[in-house]
Amino acid sequence: MPSIRPSSDLRNKYVEISQFCHKYNEPVYITKNGQGDLAVMSIETYEKLVGKFELYKLLDEGIDAMQKKKLRPFKEALADIQKGL
Repeated sequence: MPSIRPSSDLRNKYVEISQFCHKYNEPVYITKNGQGDLAVMSIETYEKLVGKFELYKLLDEGIDAMQKKKLRPFKEALADIQKGL
């Protein structure tokens, strides 16, 4: 269940919000004047989320390349990767 808190809690109960975000790896939704305003999450959760988006983007590019027949042999691609290392 999402945690929804008023904006005053950011100032008055920061430690509690931080502990929640780290313990449950979920965002806390912050309201301002009764309306949704922000989502606060731990850096670890944020980095995982961004990593997933990056992975999805790469997978999308790969699927697009396959559909457009822009393929090359695996050994050639692997050799290019090894050059970069």
